[in-house]
Amino acid sequence: MMRIFYASPALATSGSDKIFEANIQNCIDDNPYLEGFVISDGDKTIGYSMIAKSFSTEYGVLCVWIEDLYLIPDYRGKGIASRFFAFLEQRFKGALFRLEVAQQNESAITAYYKNGFSPMPYLELKKLPD
Repeated sequence: MMRIFYASPALATSGSDKIFEANIQNCIDDNPYLEGFVISDGDKTIGYSMIAKSFSTEYGVLCVWIEDLYLIPDYRGKGIASRFFAFLEQRFKGALFRLEVAQQNESAITAYYKNGFSPMPYLELKKLPD
């Protein structure tokens, strides 16, 4: 699922096996900054999510970044993302939730708005390690 998600237009990078393995290992190793979730319907895995935790000095609260959220196409639009967001809000009461979305991903944007997300008035910049 990670390969499908990262190969989609939802992301600016396509990832690599090295990155995917590091992400999974950090979830398994109980990294305090990264948590992984498997989303299932009974015995069937239908998606996954990874969240990164930090602190927002701007808001003075825990910041939970929803880094990855992927559902297989047959399960989109069925309220599963809404239930996942409700789960996160219960688990991380009082936290600020942030996520990124590609502007052309209109269905995801609609789902995020429906769940109370709104645009941030910032341009996000990055600097990768050498």
